[in-house]
Amino acid sequence: MAADTEIDDEAPVKKGIPKLFIIIGAVAVVVLLAGAGTFYMLSSGTAEAEHGAEAAGADGGVIEVANTFIFNLPPMVINLNNEADGEAFMKLTVALEVTNEAMMLEIQPRMAKVIDAFQVYLRELRKSDLEGSAGVYRLKEELLRRVNVAIYPSRVESVLFKEILVQ
Repeated sequence: MAADTEIDDEAPVKKGIPKLFIIIGAVAVVVLLAGAGTFYMLSSGTAEAEHGAEAAGADGGVIEVANTFIFNLPPMVINLNNEADGEAFMKLTVALEVTNEAMMLEIQPRMAKVIDAFQVYLRELRKSDLEGSAGVYRLKEELLRRVNVAIYPSRVESVLFKEILVQ
């Protein structure tokens, strides 16, 4: 009987130890969540500033980004050259990057020439020309060359794809 009494005395002590670990674990989780929430709140200030810049660009089509200006062209829907595959269409939304606002004002009256140069080139493309990253890179380089020819002596730094959809 003495052995039974010793076993009963030790049992409540062992039950209390897991409760302590559960409480410590819960406190650690609460501290981690509070730290993550603080980090999110502090980092959301830069996201709001970026959203404000995008909203400002939506009104005029021109966005200033780190000493460059982005000019958004209207979306273009192009009927691609069909070999034997049937009809194929491409929806393309492009933005042009220029170095300063004066350059933007110089090329703005020539945008009709730019869109015309794009349309003529894009209508001759086949769906197979746009496959893979190499095809998209060639498209980007060719559009950059054509826009710079159309607006010479002004110069565009790069052509930025906002949307490419081929069906």
